[in-house]
Amino acid sequence: MSKKEKLKNKDENIKETEAAEEPDTIEKDEENEIPEVAEEEVKETDVTAELKAKVNELEDKLLRKAAEFENYKRRTENDQFNLLSFAAESFITKILPVIDDFERSLDHISDAESAEAIKDGIMLVYDKLVKILDEQGVKKIDSVGKPFNVDYHDALMQVKDDTVPAHTVVEEVEKGYMYKNKVIRHAKVIVSEDVGEENNKHNEDKENISNEKDDNE
Repeated sequence: MSKKEKLKNKDENIKETEAAEEPDTIEKDEENEIPEVAEEEVKETDVTAELKAKVNELEDKLLRKAAEFENYKRRTENDQFNLLSFAAESFITKILPVIDDFERSLDHISDAESAEAIKDGIMLVYDKLVKILDEQGVKKIDSVGKPFNVDYHDALMQVKDDTVPAHTVVEEVEKGYMYKNKVIRHAKVIVSEDVGEENNKHNEDKENISNEKDDNE
């Protein structure tokens, strides 16, 4: 047998050996891949379960917060309703003693020895009421002798008065009141008129009458 034939036979033997070993290698590789796939599936399952648990936890927290907010909203609405419904309770409680004083005065008015005694009793009750209003921030608008101001006064009429400047409040028909910094009732007043304006108006009227006479002639 020549060298070439020996080499050829040797190559064929090697190929046959490799071919025989190859299935075993493939089987081993497949066996190694199966555990890896199983591990990945287990990991994915764990992650999914963990995410579901977190979602459930967040949903539970959200529901709790929503319930707490709803309860807070109801409490706030009730507090606001009670505040508006009973806002005047404190003030009413304070003026009840004034009502008591008026009732006592009326009960004993027939026993008064003079009109002056009745007047004194009424003044005491009046002063008490004014004091309560003042404590609540309610004050009178000081009008008489002051310049007319549309922010505080309602002019009912104008009168001639040479003792004061024009547009001065000379008489107060109805008192005005302020609550803190807000006018809650304007004072109804009588105001001095401008004599100069009245004279000008009178002169204009005379001039108009004179012009009408000239036109007629």
